[in-house]
Amino acid sequence: MEDIRISQASPEEVSVLQQIGKQTFFEAFAHCNTESDMKQYLDNNFSKEKVLTELNNPESFFYIVWDGPGPIGYLKLNTGQAQTDLKEADSLEIERIYVLGVYHGKKVGQLLYEKALEVAQLQHKSSIWLGVWENNKKAIRFYEKNGFVPFSTHVFRLGEDDQTDLLMRKVLE
Repeated sequence: MEDIRISQASPEEVSVLQQIGKQTFFEAFAHCNTESDMKQYLDNNFSKEKVLTELNNPESFFYIVWDGPGPIGYLKLNTGQAQTDLKEADSLEIERIYVLGVYHGKKVGQLLYEKALEVAQLQHKSSIWLGVWENNKKAIRFYEKNGFVPFSTHVFRLGEDDQTDLLMRKVLE
């Protein structure tokens, strides 16, 4: 764990983001969704074209976390019109904090969250918000521990299944 570092992703790293995105999402949610819904979601949301489009959006920011030479997770942040729901000029959205399962409990998610906080502060944002699946109790506890509070909900479509995400916000000082 001494070789953990975070770097901003470049378009040349699109395949790294695809691989980590698919693997971490599958690890976290395959056990509670149908195989067909998972396949449809992974194929649609982690295609090279979709990830490259997101990566090239000037209002989105990707950061890869590495353990030595290997990628172990990533962070996706959105500002302005890239935000999935609110589109507030003074807020930053954490769309994804994805960490390989073998690194859970090793503070990698916390490092990525701290990177998001740093970016929000550098951009003079007044709040950070995110959506988290209502049944992902571990993630909800993580965000609550970091000062986020629920303020609304939205529908998250996974394949053919409509699920509910809690929207949570942290006001920055």
